[in-house]
Amino acid sequence: MIRRPQSIKKGSTIGVTAPSYGAATEPYSLRYPIAKTKIEDRGYRILEGETVFKGDGLGISTDPVTTARELMKFYESDECDAIISAGGGELMNETITGVDFNRLKNCRPKWFMGYSDNTNFIFPMVTIAGVQGIYGPCFGGFAKEWERTEFDSFALLEGTKSVFEGINKFVDPTLPMSMPENKVGGVHVYTDKELMAPYDLNANRHLKYSGCEDEHVRMDGLLLGGCLDILANLVGTRFDRVKDFKRENQRIIWVFEACDLSPMSIRRSLWNLREAGWLKDAAGFIIGRPYASWKQNMLGVDQYNAVTDVLSGIGAPMLMDVEIGHVEPMLPVIIGAEAVIEAAEDTLLISYT
Repeated sequence: MIRRPQSIKKGSTIGVTAPSYGAATEPYSLRYPIAKTKIEDRGYRILEGETVFKGDGLGISTDPVTTARELMKFYESDECDAIISAGGGELMNETITGVDFNRLKNCRPKWFMGYSDNTNFIFPMVTIAGVQGIYGPCFGGFAKEWERTEFDSFALLEGTKSVFEGINKFVDPTLPMSMPENKVGGVHVYTDKELMAPYDLNANRHLKYSGCEDEHVRMDGLLLGGCLDILANLVGTRFDRVKDFKRENQRIIWVFEACDLSPMSIRRSLWNLREAGWLKDAAGFIIGRPYASWKQNMLGVDQYNAVTDVLSGIGAPMLMDVEIGHVEPMLPVIIGAEAVIEAAEDTLLISYT
């Protein structure tokens, strides 16, 4: 059984560390204190890592030896009750080079929350250390005016809710964003109002179904996955323990979403996971809305057939355009948890068992 960390409550300490990208530059440096105040007002203490405000790394907050050391320290410390990653980024794979997941097996399980590049930690924490993690917002995301994403994330951390409904509208990533006027020397200067504004939800969600008789699906199993950009690079490394993991956990619902991948890259990445044996006998697939590939078509390959043409032979139901990942708003999910997924037409329900 994958261990579920103890819920946090008022008075608990949340550690913030930057194993990928931190809060050294705008707008992240401006969001950070706002998010900190909001979470402290909820009754929590914040333990800040030194990496959060470092910006001397190349594509990462600071050197990966330092980020790995701090991440291990926070996870092993009794002073820290949960961890929220400072941000996403690009090179957290170099951080986990210095993370001993086998050693973390022996620690008191604690929630780690983040998304995107943080898949590098959440995924092997499930498959190697046997501890659940939350694929949800990073720390700076809590600076904005709280909506479903933020409240649901803390409901998971606090253990106050076990059934989560889908979110019916989203921000269409292909629509141009309005650019604020307040600039100094050509550099945009953010205001508290902008940082705290709710999302401009401008598109209606329409779930896509494949491998189902109609627009209705029910899946049950263990949720596993994260950002496809990251997972495709873990295949074949020493952090790839999926085959061993599957011997003990046979009903897996794979959760995938993509950030920078083109439709062709999505197709190649899923092929890679399939041929590595990860996806054999899957109980189902939950595919988040892709960020860069939304509405793209490359030589006939789009965000849908990039998935269905590779996965249809597995014989498991697929649910696509789910609100998991980079296209706001995000529905946070527990990776490593047993869950029932029910969808009918445009309604979605995730129930943790």
